[in-house]
Amino acid sequence: MKQNIVLVTGMSGAGKSSAMNALEDLGYYCIDNFPKELLNKLPELFEKSTLYTNIAFSVSALDFVYFYRAIKEMDCTLRTLFLSASDEELLLRYRFTRRLHPIMVLGIATTFEQAIAMEREYFDKIEDMDLNLIRIDTTKMTPASVAIRIRNRFMIQGSGFTVTFQAFGFKHGVPMDADVIIDARFLPNPFYEKELKDKTGNDKEVYDYVMNDKVTQEFIVRLKSYLDLVFSEYESQNKTQMIVCVGCTGGQHRSVSICNWLYETYKNTYRCLKSHRDIGVDEE
Repeated sequence: MKQNIVLVTGMSGAGKSSAMNALEDLGYYCIDNFPKELLNKLPELFEKSTLYTNIAFSVSALDFVYFYRAIKEMDCTLRTLFLSASDEELLLRYRFTRRLHPIMVLGIATTFEQAIAMEREYFDKIEDMDLNLIRIDTTKMTPASVAIRIRNRFMIQGSGFTVTFQAFGFKHGVPMDADVIIDARFLPNPFYEKELKDKTGNDKEVYDYVMNDKVTQEFIVRLKSYLDLVFSEYESQNKTQMIVCVGCTGGQHRSVSICNWLYETYKNTYRCLKSHRDIGVDEE
């Protein structure tokens, strides 16, 4: 498969770290400070692993040309994300964080003003290159706003807001990473039906027993209304994932049935995953 590569570059202090975090949330394999001397090893690396289908490199002004020319020769899709901000904003950010500008670290400049001017002049010289360029001015943008902009531009198939539905049994402990816990122990329990006791919510007989009940039908209408709102607000606030855990006593019947219903309900709207944590755990 052809690699999809993004070079993240631009003015130091303009938000490359925030951009890389956003791309990582979208499923890109993000690499910072990759030595330019190893660029000739990339084709071999791509051939050996499918892990590197979508890659983002954070590249400094001084190394950008090396990366661009080397990757341009490869059989891949290459885009450049260029982040910029006004001189005044960059000065403010550096003074607030009390960090040194990379060009000052190298001893090429002695003041922030000089470093910013040198870096901007350097980038001005490569404007005429044949770049597949996406430019974002972050002067008046928060990191969250930058992330939203990047998400809209660079989303890859299968990425985006992800919801994990997990069934569990309260008797085996509550999942520690849950964002929302749904208690399904009030629903009719197939465990007390002899022909259903040893089956799970993955079996049609158990699923139908739970889901066709009048109380369950009222419950899922209210549950969907609640989750529709929560998912929508999570996504609008640039959250990338949510874990919804559904519990019953043993994690075999009711929670699994509801979990399966939720997955089927939302799988065409969001990127959905599901798991049944306690299936296979012996009942006491």
